[in-house]
Amino acid sequence: MYILLAEDDKKLGRLVAHMLSKETHTVDWVMDGEEAIDYASSIDYDLVILDWMMPKLSGIKVCQQLRASDFQGLIIMLTAKDDVHDRVEGLDAGADDYIVKPFEFDELLARVRALGRRSKLAFTDNIIQAGDLTLDQTNHKVCHKGKEVQLTPKEYQLLQLLMTNKEQVLPREMLLDKIWGIDADVSANNLDALVRLVRKKVEEPNGERLIQSIRGIGYRLVKHDV
Repeated sequence: MYILLAEDDKKLGRLVAHMLSKETHTVDWVMDGEEAIDYASSIDYDLVILDWMMPKLSGIKVCQQLRASDFQGLIIMLTAKDDVHDRVEGLDAGADDYIVKPFEFDELLARVRALGRRSKLAFTDNIIQAGDLTLDQTNHKVCHKGKEVQLTPKEYQLLQLLMTNKEQVLPREMLLDKIWGIDADVSANNLDALVRLVRKKVEEPNGERLIQSIRGIGYRLVKHDV
């Protein structure tokens, strides 16, 4: 699944993101409520995991705003609040599940799997196509003209971001944060090098440019007619 994790505790957030990634999920991690709204408004996540107490905007407020904007994905609330009233408030705000801190990682992963099984998301919804290029988010498989393309994890993540946001310009800063993480010591040169590697694998040598560079802003994927 494509998961957004909103957790302001750096140690916990890093561990949860790592554990989810090991389960083959693609994870974006943000550290405040406003960022969570920004990310969830621009990208179609299958699941959002929200810490209740976050800077700028609480998890409960984020949950309410997402549901008010017709967000159709799954939502799990993480909180130290274990009173029945608090659990009811979280579920009434639109959460699908509720986990009390401290929790075991195995329990969180099991609940994510359970929600995934119960969700009505069709597997076909996880297949994205742009011209001759197909990306299967369920199996992390990319094909060009029917032939599978072998990508590294970061190459796959870059292509997935671009394909799930076709025709939209994604800023360099956003791509750097999503692919390498908020605290990573990387620069725009790392991103440019990654784009070049992906282009070699998914574009024809003398064909039309699929991944376009927008000077001074970032990159976008253009859907050419087949």
